Amino acid sequence: MFKRVFLTVLDSFGVGELPDAKDYGDQGSNTFLACLKSGKLNVPNMKKMGLYNLDGLNLQENTEKNCNASYGKLAEVSKGKDTTTGHWEIAGVVLDKPFPTFPNGFPTEIVDKLKKELGVGGFLCNKPYSGTKVINDYGEEHLKTGYPILYTSADSVLQLACHENVYSVEKLYSFCEKARRIMQGEYGVGRVIARPFLNNNKEFYRTERRHDYSLLPPYLTLLDELKENNFDVISVGKIYDIFAGNGITQKIDAKNNEQSKQGMLKAVKQNFKGLCFTNFVDFDMLYGHRNDVLGYANALNEFDLFLGDFIKLMGKDDLLIVTADHGCDPSTPSTDHSREYIPCLVYGDKVKSVNFHTRNCFSDIGQTIAENFGLKIKNGNSFLNLIKK
Repeated sequence: MFKRVFLTVLDSFGVGELPDAKDYGDQGSNTFLACLKSGKLNVPNMKKMGLYNLDGLNLQENTEKNCNASYGKLAEVSKGKDTTTGHWEIAGVVLDKPFPTFPNGFPTEIVDKLKKELGVGGFLCNKPYSGTKVINDYGEEHLKTGYPILYTSADSVLQLACHENVYSVEKLYSFCEKARRIMQGEYGVGRVIARPFLNNNKEFYRTERRHDYSLLPPYLTLLDELKENNFDVISVGKIYDIFAGNGITQKIDAKNNEQSKQGMLKAVKQNFKGLCFTNFVDFDMLYGHRNDVLGYANALNEFDLFLGDFIKLMGKDDLLIVTADHGCDPSTPSTDHSREYIPCLVYGDKVKSVNFHTRNCFSDIGQTIAENFGLKIKNGNSFLNLIKK
């Protein structure tokens, strides 16, 4: 048995379009190849783990001859391509239908309920919008009226943006908690997100005190099973929010990639038995959605440097899994997520070097971890026997 498992999600690092990508408008998407084609990608540690050898990439001249890890890619069964859906499926929850989206904004009945519960006179925007653009377009009006900025995106989200000098961050959080209680059932968006911001003269900018309020998973996840069986479950970054705190025994806050690295370093120094589940958010938040190919490639380079240092700290009974939750190809005209396969690089002293090819469900990761600890989750097929020496 591996004593400690470090499950590490590079948010939005997809490795090629899924067969149904056309249904999502994502034909041709490949987040990894977009970064590779930039000419700036330099990730020797992930390459050594098999990243360039994944099925379907056809990087013949670039493949690694002597990999030091097991590797493959996984398809998503759930309907959707968002953070919550991807992370939940990794942890064993497959969604039969996607979370609701609101391409025309939120209906009047919802807006009226929100106004009443939040005690505000109105909202600004109420339509899909870029998060950075919305505060610049509505920030001045928000300062004048005090109306929160209400908006959504192509994902299943309700977002509330407020200037920190108009409403305190704590007040914005209370708004979002109330909104979360309203957004249930047919209006049950995957996440309600608090988006505090400030301004420097006319330039508005988001602060790092964002907070996500997820729906509760519909049934027990890998995290719940581990916690109920007295294993440690350490969350780093937005994992805690994605699972609404369920199944977590220790929370390490992290708002960006650098803080997530520090969180993993803090965890690896602890004597725990169970799972450390980390999300690296910047790939998606700063580079994928902003179509910044060079920024994305550079962030991968920086993560890879960290990875080289991290694996030196791992013990002989540790397991590292590097994966993703969806794609967000920065080279396409779209600024939205893309429906892609996710990579799965599995490293440890007791791990064979094997290509386990293409697997049919993100939950195979969760089931593999569950089997390692003598447990079982609802979905997925374990590949533990394929990778273990």
